[in-house]
Amino acid sequence: MKTLIHILSIHAGMSSIEASTDRAEKKALRKEHPSGWFYLTQHDAVPILVDALLDLPTNREFNKSEFADHAGVTRQTVGNYTELLQEVELIEEVPNTSPQRYRVADSAVVRELHEFNSALNNVGSDE
Repeated sequence: MKTLIHILSIHAGMSSIEASTDRAEKKALRKEHPSGWFYLTQHDAVPILVDALLDLPTNREFNKSEFADHAGVTRQTVGNYTELLQEVELIEEVPNTSPQRYRVADSAVVRELHEFNSALNNVGSDE
């Protein structure tokens, strides 16, 4: 019944307050149940880190300082997001290294990310 009332309110024309509430609810739901894309990019520094990873070949090793230098951010920024980048399979730890080294993961996520980046770079190239 609530869905029917919602549909009828859309057709009847919602007030700006009702529309605003509806937008707020949708935004809250997206935050509660984020897509993989939103989960990854909701953090300010992550897009620049991912962009920097796109420059590196799969299995390229680096420590946090080297990655920070490559990305143009602080080592602390890399440290803040290392766990997230591992969780989404963009990077992985290199075992038995001290200081800890990481590498670009050989994962479906990295392959798809490169394909997505290539597709974006090719938009409009047919014209």
